[in-house]
Amino acid sequence: MTQELGKGTVLCDVDARGVVTVTLNRPEVNNAYNGDMITGLHEALDLLGPKPDARVVVIKGNGRHFQAGADLAWISSVSHTSPAENERVSRLTAEAVRRLDIVPIPTVALIQGGCFGGGTGIASVCDIVVAADNAIFSITEARWGLIAGIILPQLCQAMGVRNVRRYALSSERFGPEVALRIGFVHEVCKLDELEATGARIVDALLMNAPGAVSATKMRTMAVAGSFLDDALFDDLIKQHSDMRQQAEAAEGTASFLEKRLPKWYPGQ
Repeated sequence: MTQELGKGTVLCDVDARGVVTVTLNRPEVNNAYNGDMITGLHEALDLLGPKPDARVVVIKGNGRHFQAGADLAWISSVSHTSPAENERVSRLTAEAVRRLDIVPIPTVALIQGGCFGGGTGIASVCDIVVAADNAIFSITEARWGLIAGIILPQLCQAMGVRNVRRYALSSERFGPEVALRIGFVHEVCKLDELEATGARIVDALLMNAPGAVSATKMRTMAVAGSFLDDALFDDLIKQHSDMRQQAEAAEGTASFLEKRLPKWYPGQ
């Protein structure tokens, strides 16, 4: 039975094999995240606790796109609240990504269409990422006067610091073949084969002993230094929150909502 979480912005289904499918469900805004979706992700992760038979998590987006980053209208509204509320929102967002990163069972992301901003953060913490041939990626935060700080450690792990320094600074879009070349995704397939490709990978994961898979994942992360230090985590949250309330963020989100170029752009 499918459960609606986060006021319906996240759908969660668990099949008889222990495969947990989490679907981002705001297709009318290309699955851009807001407070409800962040809460829904936490609720989905909470469900894994009482389910010791959960074996694999599959994350996908409903509709044409995987995840379009933050809902900038929501970001703008949050920016006008108190500094404490801004920090609470940043912490809730960062903790959702961190929890998904360290969940002790394999995670598989199936990406079609746009995967922007926070969507790249979700992809970066999944163990296996499959992209359809129509996927397009962008680390968009700087374009809107924001910072991708709370996902930068995971992005560096997923695509390497040199690639983050290009794509997070420029916010350039890149396609699935580039994502494959830089190691951000593991496999590219035709759009109409995305579900079948994901099913093949899930079947391979289910073939392996669950305890061994979990131990291998957590040990690999430890050896690679993937677990975030709490002090750094708190600092990332503070900066992420503070920058949302700066003038550049106000201008960046306004330029998006008003469909115009930002004032800092000098033209060609």
